[in-house]
Amino acid sequence: MLAIASLLTFLKLKSWGTEEFMNILESCQMALNTLLTNKLRSSLTMLGIIIGNASVIAMIGIGEGAQKFIDQQFESLGTNLLFVLPGNPESRGRVITTPKTLVLEDAQVIAKQIRSVQDVAPAITTRATVVYRNTNTNSSVLGVTPNYLTVRSFEIDQGRFFDLSDMKRNKPVAVLGPDLAKKLFSRQSPIGQRIQVQNVTFQVIGLTLAKGSSLGTNNDDVVFIPITTMSSRIVGRTSPYGIDLSLISVSTKDQSSIRAAQFQITNLLRLRHKINQQEDDFTIQSQKNILEILNTVASALTTLLTAIAGISLLVGGIGIMNIMLVSVTERTQEIGLRKAIGATQQDILIQFLIEAVILAITGGLTGVGIGCGAIILVRIITPLQAVISPIAITLAVSVSGGIGLFFGVVPARRAAQLDPIVALRSN
Repeated sequence: MLAIASLLTFLKLKSWGTEEFMNILESCQMALNTLLTNKLRSSLTMLGIIIGNASVIAMIGIGEGAQKFIDQQFESLGTNLLFVLPGNPESRGRVITTPKTLVLEDAQVIAKQIRSVQDVAPAITTRATVVYRNTNTNSSVLGVTPNYLTVRSFEIDQGRFFDLSDMKRNKPVAVLGPDLAKKLFSRQSPIGQRIQVQNVTFQVIGLTLAKGSSLGTNNDDVVFIPITTMSSRIVGRTSPYGIDLSLISVSTKDQSSIRAAQFQITNLLRLRHKINQQEDDFTIQSQKNILEILNTVASALTTLLTAIAGISLLVGGIGIMNIMLVSVTERTQEIGLRKAIGATQQDILIQFLIEAVILAITGGLTGVGIGCGAIILVRIITPLQAVISPIAITLAVSVSGGIGLFFGVVPARRAAQLDPIVALRSN
């Protein structure tokens, strides 16, 4: 539509009659015959447009799919979450091991004193070898409290999760993720079986429902054990102030409470850690802020890749202009003959513009088909739910037509301005 509108504007055709309409149909037929006569050249001319349209549509679709994937990953973590991490960002970047500046009592005080907080789930994380008889695997081991199940949106499939009495007595009980259970027990029920984590024997009391991966971490290949058992039997106590933590997950009462909770937790931890003017020894990140950062990065990358892909549209337009200029040179006698028998400059101009627009739009539609196919393939072989955007398709085809019209003007004007006598005499 953009190409047709631009064509009408350029030619200043204010009214259409039967004769003008028939002339346009004749020009279209002649343009198609010319292009079909040189199929290979026409196909190669469209290649840049095809690649450009396919790339633009695929990049936009994959970019939107990536943003949806990021949203889904964060939804699987839980809702209205804050993450309290030991160490500030600079100190975490300077050292290999995680700073030990958060303890279990910090999490307990946050749960008691911050009114905007609904629940708190402290955790100690490590990786260890998990053994069942002759089968062993390296998996994530999480020492957590019973609250972890609700804060991080896990559900129990079989058995039960450990409770406060298990945690107070440092009981060696474990809850497995479904992927780890499958590795160790195949089709056998894990409930009641005994496994070893770093040579410590645990009894399996539960199995979680499949949750999938989030942010590169497989939530189904994990062992959950009481945080006190983790501290006393697996990692040991390394902080003089209590059980040191890897992470505190905090769920707020609602979305509007996140900012207030973050402010209150910051002040509370500064008082507890006696921080006045020096750097904080902890970091608080909100789920929303992390999501916004990742979405911004994904959007920027999509825009960058789309812009790079769009360059091929420009290259394709230049290719159309070059081939049309060659075509004008080759068809000089044809143009002279048409002018000699009554064709006007406008007739010649329209024919060559139509050829350029047909090349661009055909290449654009072919590129749309390839781009949509690429998106479908991405949906099949990857977890990204890439989408076919009608807006991207409309924009790509319109831009293709516009490019054909724009880059077809120069060769079309050159053809229209040829002197018929000089054209007929040329070899």
